[in-house]
Amino acid sequence: MKRIAFAIPFVAMLAAPAMAATRPFTVQDLVMLDRVGAPVLSPDGTTVAFGVRSTDWEANRGRNSLWTVPLGGGTPKRITDEALGAAGAQWSHDGKRIWFLAAKDGTSQLWHVAPGGGAPVQATSLPLDVNNFRLSPDGQHVLVSVDVFPQCADEDDVIGCTKGELDARAADKASGRVYDRIFIRHWDTWADGRRSQLFIADLGEDGKPGRFHHLSRGIDGDIPSKPFGDESEYAFSPDGKTVYFDVRIAGRTEPWSTNFDIYAVPAHGPYEPKNLTEDNPAWDGYPLPSADGTMLYWLAMKRAGFEADRFGIMALDLASGEKREIAPDWDRSAGGLAESPDGRTLYTASDDWGNHALFAIDVRSGKVRKLVGDGSVKGFDVGAKGLVFNRQDWQHPSDLYRIDARGKGMKKITRFNAERLKDIRFGDGEFFTFKGAGGDTVQGYVVKPVGFKPGRKYPVAFIIHGGPQGSMTRDFHYRWNPQTYAGQGFAVVTINFHGSTGYGQAFTDSISGDWGGKPLEDLKLGWAAALKKYRFLDGDRACALGASYGGFMAFWIAGVWNEPWKCIVAHDGVFDSRMMSYSTEELWFDEWEHDGKTQYEDPAAYEKFNPVNHVKNWAKPILIVHGEKDYRIPPEQGIAAFTAAQRRGIESRFLYFPDENHWVLKPHNSVLWHDTVHGWLKQWTDAE
Repeated sequence: MKRIAFAIPFVAMLAAPAMAATRPFTVQDLVMLDRVGAPVLSPDGTTVAFGVRSTDWEANRGRNSLWTVPLGGGTPKRITDEALGAAGAQWSHDGKRIWFLAAKDGTSQLWHVAPGGGAPVQATSLPLDVNNFRLSPDGQHVLVSVDVFPQCADEDDVIGCTKGELDARAADKASGRVYDRIFIRHWDTWADGRRSQLFIADLGEDGKPGRFHHLSRGIDGDIPSKPFGDESEYAFSPDGKTVYFDVRIAGRTEPWSTNFDIYAVPAHGPYEPKNLTEDNPAWDGYPLPSADGTMLYWLAMKRAGFEADRFGIMALDLASGEKREIAPDWDRSAGGLAESPDGRTLYTASDDWGNHALFAIDVRSGKVRKLVGDGSVKGFDVGAKGLVFNRQDWQHPSDLYRIDARGKGMKKITRFNAERLKDIRFGDGEFFTFKGAGGDTVQGYVVKPVGFKPGRKYPVAFIIHGGPQGSMTRDFHYRWNPQTYAGQGFAVVTINFHGSTGYGQAFTDSISGDWGGKPLEDLKLGWAAALKKYRFLDGDRACALGASYGGFMAFWIAGVWNEPWKCIVAHDGVFDSRMMSYSTEELWFDEWEHDGKTQYEDPAAYEKFNPVNHVKNWAKPILIVHGEKDYRIPPEQGIAAFTAAQRRGIESRFLYFPDENHWVLKPHNSVLWHDTVHGWLKQWTDAE
């Protein structure tokens, strides 16, 4: 195993003064940036609370803290120390406290602090982690999600029973674990039999919760969903008397089901949840009660088993029981919802032609207005004085901005990395379009290398996005950032091929069952169009690289379209579709992508675009990367591909991370990843 050394030691780089007026952006810059989180407005709409993640290089981890800033702008103020690790800010109903989660004695607990700062107060001391939480609108109650054992559900103290069971397991010298259904593991964690469940407690005037009651008793599922669910999957009614939550009932079908439903349960008992969306066999989630208590809004898909179906916006009249879809003709997939103070407008963000835009939707008419269409909106909140949102683009990491209710008067209200980036040069980027598969208009973008000079030709990093129902947008990505390549002297080309999001649901649908078909045709046509339009691209010095589905495509083109490339990079990609179908955890995804069939029902569907069948045609140097804790695409896929390349005598290298999942998250690992990938590209393109 060979590790590539830095050209300039990172520690020395941190300490050294600037030696030139400007310099290119580097991965070292990337990992040290402050990452600004989603904003949360105070009840009076004047102050924004938000989280910031900074990097502790020596500890090889991120540090979270909470900040506030006036909506009108001003100097942000940190209100919790980084050592506490505060995250998940929520305002109390009266604006006198900001609640959050932080670890104490090894468990995540509920805390609060005054908006102006001061000594944080620990509100809970449960023996288990509080995963996330919600405060009732009147400030009288708190909901928390805690992982508990179903067999403890009939105990008076479910949380205490679960802690006792965990202690007994820890004391047992036998380490084996018996499973009788899947998931046995999910994303990067092995299942231990616990479920995320909701518990409710009264809140005293001193901010201390009383006894927690098991609100979701009898629900065989995780609330919120795992692994990425949060408090947006449950909510109080405005009067605090009802709790709404979404959940996928587990049973034995959980790994191949996308049937989430929304339930209602009295906040004060009896705790008997009622299914409100039983008529829809697909995904219903993210409930939002209207402020006047008359309506319930949520997001819904229509096709069971498909995780990338369009999320439509649904409305339920709680008095009459009438349901309807708002803006059914809007061909975008909605994200999380927020309601305007007057109840007439819903706000959401969605991929839209290479951006992740912010939209306003009239509840009555369904008319859609784009409020922010340039860049990527990564979180927002709505108040009486306007909207605040987190925005980023190719040359700007996240900061907070504000606009009025009409989408006018955009103003930047934080500048977190301004000092760190003041001497940094970025590459300029632009979108282009071309006729892709079937004559459809397809979009891509090009980013010029830093220090671009007209008349010169530059080596190219041809980046293939994952998902596959995803998109390379105008954002500032903290892993696949085109500026890290531009800073190394590469031009970047990427194509939002058939299957990408933000171009209408039919375009997104078109990749299913056709992974190596239309998307590959788009990549070929897009590469040709880019070479024709941008003469500075050196088509003889280009490498193709991608992760996840992009890793699959890297393996696929290694066997069926390797002619243009000097080298290939495949990160956590599918190498053998047949084995993938039996080793991945979320079976609904793999089965939908093969026309809804399992491998044993339709073996031919899994062989149609199977990279393993084309290894005999491999000819170009290939770098393969995989993380041990990737249970989405298990590491044996990468190991097998490396074995194939080595056995074929192909120049190849394997970068293995024993402590990473489908992503590379640790700062030192991120730098190693980029140095290895950049070094591989330079080696085979003769880049400077």
